[in-house]
Amino acid sequence: MASMASILGRPASPSPLRHYNKSFSYQPSASFRLCRRRFVAGALCARAALIEPDGGRLVDLRVEPSKKDEKRIEAVALPKVKLSRIDLEWVHVLSEGWASPLSGFMRESEFLQTLHFNSLRLDDGSVVNMSVPIVLAIDDSQKQRIGDSKKIALIGSDNNPVAILSNVEIYKHPKEERIARTWGTTVPGLPYVEEAIKNAGNWLIGGDLEVIEPIKYHDGLDQFRLSPAELREEFTRRNADAVFAFQLRNPVHNGHALLMTDTRRRLLEMGYKNPILLLHPLGGFTKADDVPLNWRMKQHEKVLEDGVLDPETTVISIFPSPMSYAGPTEVQWHAKARINAGANFYIVGRDPAGMGHPTEKRDLYDADHGKLVLSIAPGLERLSILPFKVAAYDKTQGKMAFFDPSRPQDFLFISGTKMRTLARNKQNPPDGFMCPSGWKVLVEYYDSLTPSDHGQVKEAVPA
Repeated sequence: MASMASILGRPASPSPLRHYNKSFSYQPSASFRLCRRRFVAGALCARAALIEPDGGRLVDLRVEPSKKDEKRIEAVALPKVKLSRIDLEWVHVLSEGWASPLSGFMRESEFLQTLHFNSLRLDDGSVVNMSVPIVLAIDDSQKQRIGDSKKIALIGSDNNPVAILSNVEIYKHPKEERIARTWGTTVPGLPYVEEAIKNAGNWLIGGDLEVIEPIKYHDGLDQFRLSPAELREEFTRRNADAVFAFQLRNPVHNGHALLMTDTRRRLLEMGYKNPILLLHPLGGFTKADDVPLNWRMKQHEKVLEDGVLDPETTVISIFPSPMSYAGPTEVQWHAKARINAGANFYIVGRDPAGMGHPTEKRDLYDADHGKLVLSIAPGLERLSILPFKVAAYDKTQGKMAFFDPSRPQDFLFISGTKMRTLARNKQNPPDGFMCPSGWKVLVEYYDSLTPSDHGQVKEAVPA
C-alpha cells in the first residue's frame, strides 16, 4: 500500500528523528489499513459541513518544502534548545493544529489564561477552550545563552534542527502553581509532573513555531498518525454528516465497543445518515503501567478484524498528545483537540483522564466530574458531549451489556487492574468480555515483559 504521504500528495521526506521505542516496528494488516483509510467510490455527493476548528482556521506550523533548506541553514546559527521526548510530542501537536489557534509554545499571557480560566480570549473577543499549558521549559544556562536573541533553534536528540521558535518571550516557570492548578494537588508521584516538570528549568520560553520537518517516529505506526487536516479530508471522503470521537489509552474490550456502536445507533435515530467513529488512541507519553502504544494498536487491529467494530464506519488514528492524567482539567484538552479534527460529538465516561491517587487508596478525581465539566466548560459549547451508560459483564447473557440496577447480582465489573492481573497470569476473562484474538495480544504483551528477581512483572516502558 502507498504511504499516507504519497496518498495525500505530500512528499515523504526522511526525518532525523527516531521514536524512543526503537526496537519495535509494526506492520498492520491490510484490513486494519483499510479501516484507517477507506475512500468512497464515485462522485462525492452533497453533505453537511464539518465543525469549524477553533478560531475558524486550522493552524499548520510546518515549513513549506521550498523553504526547508533555508530554515535548516538559519537554525545552525541560532541559540539551541534540545527537546525532550515530551517536548517533541508537543511540537508535533502544535505543528499540525491540534491546539489551534495556538501558533507555538505559550507566551506568558496565554499560559496564565490557561492556568486560571482554562480558556483563551481571541482578538475578536471570542473564547476557545485551552485547559492544559503547552509550554517549553529552559534552565538558567539556556536562558543566558539565548540572551537577547529573538529566535532559537529547537533540536532533537540527534542534535539536528527540528524547528525554529521566533519572537520569543522568556518568563518565570511557576512550577508549584502550575501543578496545583492543573492537577488540583501537589502530591508526589504524579506521572507527568515527575517526568516533565519536577526537574524542568525555572523559565518558560514561548514564541511562534516553524517546524522544519513533519514529526515522524519510524516505529511502523506513522501511517496512523493522521493530522487534523488529514482526518477532515477522510471524513469528507466518507461523506460523514457526524463525527463522534472516542479517546482511549487502554485495550478495547466489548464494553467499549458496545458504547461506540450504541452511540452510532443513537445518532442514526437523531436523523444523521452516516455518523463516523473516530477511534483515537492516545499516542504520546503514558505512565509506566499502561499498555504501550504498539501493543494497543495490535490489539485494536484484532478488534477490527473480528468485526467487533465496523471498519466501514470507523477511522482509527493516533492522537500524538502526551497524557497528563489531570482528570477534568485534561479531558477538556482532549475534547477541544477533537473539535479541530472535525468531531462534533465526544464520548465521555467514568473518570476520564483520571488515575488512582499516588499515595492513597482512592481515585484522584471524582468519577463524575469529567463529564460534568465538559458540559459547562468555556469554549466547548459547539461540541456535543455524549455521556455513556455504565457497561458491565452480564452473566445471564454471557456478554457485555449496559448495567441494569434492578438486577445488580447479574453483573460482573472487571476493572483494569483485574484485567491486567488475568492477562499477566495467562488466564481468560469470561467469554464475551473481549474478542479472543484481542485478548491473546494482551496476554502476549505481559508475557513479553521480563520478570524481576521477586517474580513480579516489571513496569512497562512508557509508549
